[in-house]
Amino acid sequence: MENNKTVLITGATGAIGFAIAKLIAGKPGFKLVILARNEKKAKQTVNDLISETGNQNISWLIADLSRKAEIKAAAKNWEGPLDVLINDAGATPRRREETPEGIEMQWTTNVLGYFWMMKYFSPHLEKSGSSRIVNVASYWAGDLDFDDLEFKTRHYNNDTAYRQSKQADRMLTVAFAERLKSKGITVNVCHPGDVRSTLASNLGYGGHETPEQGAANPVWLATSSEVEGITGKYFEHQRESFCQFGGQSENVEKLYQICNNY
Repeated sequence: MENNKTVLITGATGAIGFAIAKLIAGKPGFKLVILARNEKKAKQTVNDLISETGNQNISWLIADLSRKAEIKAAAKNWEGPLDVLINDAGATPRRREETPEGIEMQWTTNVLGYFWMMKYFSPHLEKSGSSRIVNVASYWAGDLDFDDLEFKTRHYNNDTAYRQSKQADRMLTVAFAERLKSKGITVNVCHPGDVRSTLASNLGYGGHETPEQGAANPVWLATSSEVEGITGKYFEHQRESFCQFGGQSENVEKLYQICNNY
């Protein structure tokens, strides 16, 4: 990917997200915007990124990814080009929580947040002519229950909810890839690596990889010329990997319509 590109990333206040942001900001010619819900954390993250990379073209944007109206407003107010969108933000609350709109927190942040970011920022990506969306998901995926996506009837388990959300992210990648291909936007999804982070700790896991190792795959998808034109695929360790969920065409479309109706 050529230089002088603008990258918007969610989740940069977390371990992997910060590493992704730092690696991209350290490349020549990239302008970076981090989207976060906490202004204090956002400012500190931007200051840290500038200090560590020397890149002065880093700024922040405030929006809560669990709130549709805030994402929609952020997209409406966006000015200038957008070449890459990286969806990395995630939540893994140990107990079932709901947003003020009454939506289960992990579902709305991890799935609907990705959906709304892709939906409302795609017009800006389209203007760039050749742009990318990179969704950070996980190999740890499964347990999607169309009859109880928000754990209203089944017992809430944050690990099960996380696996479900990552399956959904991998499926939505295919749904958006098909819809945005004609607009010059590629959409791919990846497993970042097993990194020790707040998210992993909430799930009860450790992690044996550094944040930089975990960030390598999404950064490669966001910036490498090797994946130019490739869309709708799932990657592990900078290699395309088979995704059993992305091939379920009827369920992919069903999930897209469900998310679109929220």
